[in-house]
Amino acid sequence: MEVPMNSTQSGPHFPVQHQSLSLDIKGNKTDIVISKYEDTFLLIVAQIGCMGTILAAKKDESVFSDPTYNVSVLFGKRNEPLLQACARQLIEHISGSGSARSLVISLGLKDHSQGTLKDIIVAVIENRLW
Repeated sequence: MEVPMNSTQSGPHFPVQHQSLSLDIKGNKTDIVISKYEDTFLLIVAQIGCMGTILAAKKDESVFSDPTYNVSVLFGKRNEPLLQACARQLIEHISGSGSARSLVISLGLKDHSQGTLKDIIVAVIENRLW
C-alpha cells in the first residue's frame, strides 16, 4: 500500500457519519468512502470513477451453532470470488469488533488482484468507523 494522496476527511457537513480518503494502490488512484448508518455500513471503493460491483454482507447467528457470514452480489460481476472474499473479511472484522451492523460494499476497481484487495482491506480497517 502506498502513502495517502489526500488526508482523511470526516465532517459535520454530511448528516451521516462518514470518512473519505484517497490512496494510491498499485499505481491506481483509489477513492474510499465509509458511511455509518443505523444498521449498516456503506463502503464505496472506486478506481474507475464510479461505483462497481455491489455486494451485501451480514453475520447470521444461531443459538445452536457458530455464526456464519453471508455475502451476496446485488449488482455486477458474479464470477469474482476475490470480491466476495474481500467483503467477507470486512464483515468478519466488523463483527469481531462488536458491531452488529451489516455491510454494503461497492468495488469499482481497475485492478482486481489479490494484492489490491488486501491493500483495500488494510486501508478500510485503518480508517474504520466501527
